[in-house]
Amino acid sequence: MKSLDVLIKTPEMTQQNPFALSSELISELLAGMRLRGVQYRRIQTGPSFGIGFEPKVGHAYFHFLAVGKAILRTEDGVMHELSAGNAVLIPQGAAHQLLSEPETPVHNIDNFGAAPLGEAVSGVNTCPSTQPTPSAILFYGCMEFDLGGMQGLGKLMPTVMVADTQAERYPGLVPILDSMKREICAGRIGFAGIMARLAEVAAAMIVRGWIECGCENASGLVAALRDPRLARAILALHRQPGRDWTVAELAAESHISRSVFAQRFQATIGVPPLRYATQLQMRLASQWLAHDKVSIEAVAQRLGYTSQAAFSRAFKRITGQSPGASRDAQMRM
Repeated sequence: MKSLDVLIKTPEMTQQNPFALSSELISELLAGMRLRGVQYRRIQTGPSFGIGFEPKVGHAYFHFLAVGKAILRTEDGVMHELSAGNAVLIPQGAAHQLLSEPETPVHNIDNFGAAPLGEAVSGVNTCPSTQPTPSAILFYGCMEFDLGGMQGLGKLMPTVMVADTQAERYPGLVPILDSMKREICAGRIGFAGIMARLAEVAAAMIVRGWIECGCENASGLVAALRDPRLARAILALHRQPGRDWTVAELAAESHISRSVFAQRFQATIGVPPLRYATQLQMRLASQWLAHDKVSIEAVAQRLGYTSQAAFSRAFKRITGQSPGASRDAQMRM
């Protein structure tokens, strides 16, 4: 598994990065991102704790350590030491554990009694009765995570993304996490809802930081996005997914010949341009159907299909499911 300490960099730092993407392209990549919390927990623990989190497909885990120290251990045994003020995003919903010490026994998060604090937010207190003051305070979130047309980018993200906010180079994230610490420690009226919204913003900023920094050493689609010529064509496809594109038109967007464009596109991304265009349409369709609650007929029209039946056939050919079955399956996750 991959891991990464994410640098949420300033615009000046991004401009110096040879792998950085254009601001126009970054905006397009982030436009389709959906992050929606489905479960949150404020966790207060004693000096010894071990909390396990099961894998969650189609979701991301977010953790914020407000007080104390912790170890985050992934399924393959890689450990990350966390200190107060650290935020963590696990974008692929991989299984992991939060521990006080590596040898501490682990119990699944769902096995702890939780007291409701607000909508989708509960509190877990594992402090012994003899210790009224917790040794560690964490805020955990499980979020639906969908990148829409750029969903393939999520598979290229590191398994664990740790944002260290102590350095001055993270100006955008620092105030968000400072606010989270104040809210969770003070426990004022309405703090649970505020924490949930702040967690979604912090998670989105971590994703943005990774993209702004050029997606580190990810390849495939990211390599195409770094190629100015291919990036123009990809940007055009994402801006007009319902257009009936031809390879010649996409090559014109890239300002290179049709044959050179087609060869370079497939060599970099791994699929022909029009295959990518159809896959993009179906990724967008999946998001619109499941998360934006758009009707199948409206999605078909939005993507330029002459009939709902033609769209449904194309959708099943690419995804293996009918649009309705795909929508229902995603909503059950």
